[in-house]
Amino acid sequence: MDLTIHASFLPHDNPDTALAFYRDVLGFEIRNDVGFEGMRWITVGAPDQPGMNIVLYPPSADPGITEAENRTISEMMAKGTYASLVLTTKDVDGVFERLQADAEVVQEPTDQPYGVRDCAFRDPAGNMIRIQEKR
Repeated sequence: MDLTIHASFLPHDNPDTALAFYRDVLGFEIRNDVGFEGMRWITVGAPDQPGMNIVLYPPSADPGITEAENRTISEMMAKGTYASLVLTTKDVDGVFERLQADAEVVQEPTDQPYGVRDCAFRDPAGNMIRIQEKR
C-alpha cells in the first residue's frame, strides 16, 4: 500500500487565538480558512511540508456529540488531555527559547529515558504540543 498522512485534526475553542498561535508563534502557513454556521475550520501546515495538514476544528460541529459529551471534551481540552501533536526540530533548546514567552510551557527541554530530547507546550485550546529533537 502507498499511504501518506494528508491531514490530522486538532480541536480549537477560539479560531482567532488558534490561528494566531499556529501562524504567528509556530510559523505555520494558513492553507484554508472555512466558515460555516458561525464555526471555522482552519487548515495550517509547515511551509516545507505542503502535503501534511493540521485542521483546527470546532469539536462541537460534530452533530453526533451530545451536550454532555461536548462539556467533557471542553473539560479535557482545558486540562490538555483531549488532543496532542508531536513536532520535530533539529534544535529543541533553540525552539524552546523562542516559544517560551508566547506559549504555555508544560515541560522544559528534557532528555527522556526512551531516547528523545523534547519539550512540551499547550496551545490556546489546551492541546499538548510536544517538540522532539531529531537525532
